[in-house]
Amino acid sequence: MTPITEVEGRRLALSNLDKVLYPATGTTKGEVLHYYAATVAGPLLAHLRDRPLSFLRYPDGPDGQLFFTKNPPPGTPSWVRTAPVPHHEKESARQIVVDGLASLMWAANLVVEFHTPQWRAGAPGTADRMVFDLDPGAPATVVECCRVALWLREHLAADGLEAYGKTSGSKGLHLLVPVEPTPSARVSAYAKALAVRAERELPELVVHRMRRALRPGKVFVDFSQNAAAKTTATPYTLRARAEPTVSAPVTWAEIEECRDARDLVFLAGDMAGRLALHGDLLAPLTDADRGRPVPDAG
Repeated sequence: MTPITEVEGRRLALSNLDKVLYPATGTTKGEVLHYYAATVAGPLLAHLRDRPLSFLRYPDGPDGQLFFTKNPPPGTPSWVRTAPVPHHEKESARQIVVDGLASLMWAANLVVEFHTPQWRAGAPGTADRMVFDLDPGAPATVVECCRVALWLREHLAADGLEAYGKTSGSKGLHLLVPVEPTPSARVSAYAKALAVRAERELPELVVHRMRRALRPGKVFVDFSQNAAAKTTATPYTLRARAEPTVSAPVTWAEIEECRDARDLVFLAGDMAGRLALHGDLLAPLTDADRGRPVPDAG
C-alpha cells in the first residue's frame, strides 16, 4: 500500500520507498526523498523559486530509462503551480514551478533531476544569472576544469562580475554569475566572447566549440546554456549517475586546491555536513542586489 504523507497541508502518495535507485551505494527512493525534505529543502527551494522546471526522470535508477520532460506529467495535482513558457513550436506551454516543500516532494517522488533556466517565470528570456558549464574531455577531468574556472573567475572579476562554483554532479564544474536582468541573447554573446578568449589564451586546455573531435584532453567551455531555451542542473539536485552525486556548491579554496577528480565528488550523505560548515555557498545568487551589469561582448 502506498503511504500517504501530509506536507504543508497537502496529501502526497509517496511510492516505492524501499526501491533501490542507486545500486552502487544501495540508496533507496525513501533515502532520496529524505535528502530533499530534510537536508537541502531550504537552499534548493531558494534556487528553484520562480524558475520553470525541466525534469530528467530516472524512475528505475540511472541504469534504467532516462528521459527529459518539460510538460507537467499526467496526474499533476491542481495545486502544483505551473507557469506559461514560450516555445518555438507553439505560442506558449506550461511548466512546473516548485514553490514550496509540498511541490518539491511531489516532484522528487517522480525521481527527477531538477533543471532550471537562467531566468524567472514572468520574465522569460531575461536572465538574472550567467552560467559556464565546464565539461572535460577525457583524459582531462575536473582538475583541468578547476584551472579554467580560475582563469574565468579572474577575467569575470575584471569586468565587475563575481563567479560562484558548483560541481556539475557529473564530470565537470559549473560557474554561476549573478547579473542584472539582461536579455539572454546579450548574456550569451558575452559568455561566448569570454569562452573564445579563453581558448585563444589557453589553447592547450580550452575549446569553445561543441564538436567532440576537438575535445579530448581539453575543457569545453559551454556558454550555450545561457540561451533562453536552455537549462542547467539546479544546485543541490541529485544526478542520475552510478552514485547519488550532488550538483554541490564548492568554495574557491576547494577549486584552487583540487588535485584529483575525487576531490570534488560529493554524495547526498555529504551535504548535511557541508551545509552546517558553509551554509549555502550560492546564496548570493538569490539576492537581486548582487546582480551586476553584463558588459558588451566586445
